[in-house]
Amino acid sequence: MLNDIFIAPFVDMFAAPDFLLQVLWEGLVSGILYALIALGFVLIFRSSRIFNFAQGIMVVFAALTLVGLHAYGVPAWISVVLTLGVMFLLAVSIERVVLRPLVGQPDIILFMATIGITLFLIGLGEIIFGGENKVMITEELGIPTGSLVLEPWGGLLILEQKDMTAVAVAALLVAGLLLFLNRTRMGRAIRALGDDHQAALSVGISLQTVWVLVWFIAGIIALVTGIAWGARAGVSFALEVIAYKALPVLMLGGLESITGAIIGGLMIGILEKLFEIYWGQPLLGGNTETWFAFVLALIVLLFRPQGLFGEKIIERV
Repeated sequence: MLNDIFIAPFVDMFAAPDFLLQVLWEGLVSGILYALIALGFVLIFRSSRIFNFAQGIMVVFAALTLVGLHAYGVPAWISVVLTLGVMFLLAVSIERVVLRPLVGQPDIILFMATIGITLFLIGLGEIIFGGENKVMITEELGIPTGSLVLEPWGGLLILEQKDMTAVAVAALLVAGLLLFLNRTRMGRAIRALGDDHQAALSVGISLQTVWVLVWFIAGIIALVTGIAWGARAGVSFALEVIAYKALPVLMLGGLESITGAIIGGLMIGILEKLFEIYWGQPLLGGNTETWFAFVLALIVLLFRPQGLFGEKIIERV
């Protein structure tokens, strides 16, 4: 038994390094998409102290809107622009109808409000688009669907071009987001609001404007994630469940850390895939990807409750 746990998996890794690279690549792609979803949670929490339970359904709603608009005859890239417009209107509506009347209410009230948003978007999505699975308009968006075949160490490594595109777009999106937050006036306003609400408001930063902006950015992230996941697994309300994999990413990386969301997502994506292939399938019969991330996050929280990159809170009495 000890051999199966501590020795055999590493022997298998070194015996077939090309297959190990394949596993690492699959984990990297999943990890980047987990990190993207987690970024939506982090941005909204930093600016408003609201844990946005609706981020998962926003991914689904954005993807459904894109596919639905194209089904009505709208060209693919015009559908992308119109979907971004829908996500902006959604951000404005959430700020005006839900968040603004609840300013100053306890955090649990705001959290429950995001659950209400989730249920509303599920119902609205089913009414407008129906509940059946749909196919992402991958080729119409110009996303390549072929494969790149490599032969490292005389073996075989297959890289799906749609996954390579997703990685490249996600990397550009994260880089652009970091530049926006660090180099622009509005980006600094978002960071200031996250660091100290009262101080930020006292120097004239508009809470309502920042809330609309961060919810819109979360909508952009949701659309990119929805396209990437939809190209891999189709578009359905099941994507919402995949989006909740960002929760252990947040527990691992810290709820307020953008760096933690990125690194945490990559760690969970890669580690869960390695565990599934080299430990889960031989020892546990597989299907460990459904729970591994949550167990890993729980172990981290036992020793570091604020996450690996979260700030330790010290309260003085």
